[in-house]
Amino acid sequence: MKITYTILFAACLTFIACQNETEETTQQQQTQKATPDVTLAAYDASTEFPDAKLNGFTYADGKFTYDYDSETYELGQQTTDAPTKMCANSAKGQHIHFIVNDEPYKAFYTAEFENVMEDGTYNLLSFLSRSYHESIKNGTAYLAKKVTFEGGKLTGSEDIEEPMLFYSRPKGTYTGDETKKVMLDFFIANTELSEAGNQVKVTVNGEDFATVSEWKPYFLENLPMGTNTVTLELIDAAGETIGLPVSREFDLMEVAPVE
Repeated sequence: MKITYTILFAACLTFIACQNETEETTQQQQTQKATPDVTLAAYDASTEFPDAKLNGFTYADGKFTYDYDSETYELGQQTTDAPTKMCANSAKGQHIHFIVNDEPYKAFYTAEFENVMEDGTYNLLSFLSRSYHESIKNGTAYLAKKVTFEGGKLTGSEDIEEPMLFYSRPKGTYTGDETKKVMLDFFIANTELSEAGNQVKVTVNGEDFATVSEWKPYFLENLPMGTNTVTLELIDAAGETIGLPVSREFDLMEVAPVE
């Protein structure tokens, strides 16, 4: 009998321990679920630049020179509604987003800038951007070209004809109030988005997040502090990927790092 009671006592202790462990796990899961979920918020209409146009560019001695026209848009100026956006804004003003293949964009604030190109063939997207990094989507303020460089010279340039998506934002490091609203923006060429056609699939921190059918900027809110990842991919009506998905890591910090 003593042996039986000992076994029963041990079994009870094991049961209680397992129950406590289960309760702790459940509490941890509930705590994780209580963490605010990331949301995709509507983006208010922005200052329009209907007459802004990129006409072309030249390349010589490692420098690009762009030709652009507009009576309302000027590189290096602050976009008038920047203070109302409550998101990251460049103190240097409006600029050109310069994207080579699927690399992160470079921002240039004048129509002439240095960017040495190695020999090879590239997909090159350039578009005019507001000071808070939102692309101008008027149909004329961009150039999407397949370009070839040989011996330090531009030897070939033709329009990209296939549907293509370029990742723009989020990018870099966000600090303080910038972390509350992080703009999601991308650029598409040679396609349109619709509920019944091509769409953009958004993955946030490795989890399927949303599929958007309107070409416009969005706000990501409630992102966790630290390193985050966004992946964008252009998909067709059947959910098949067009081209290659593009991923970017970016950081959210309470305060800017000390340099």
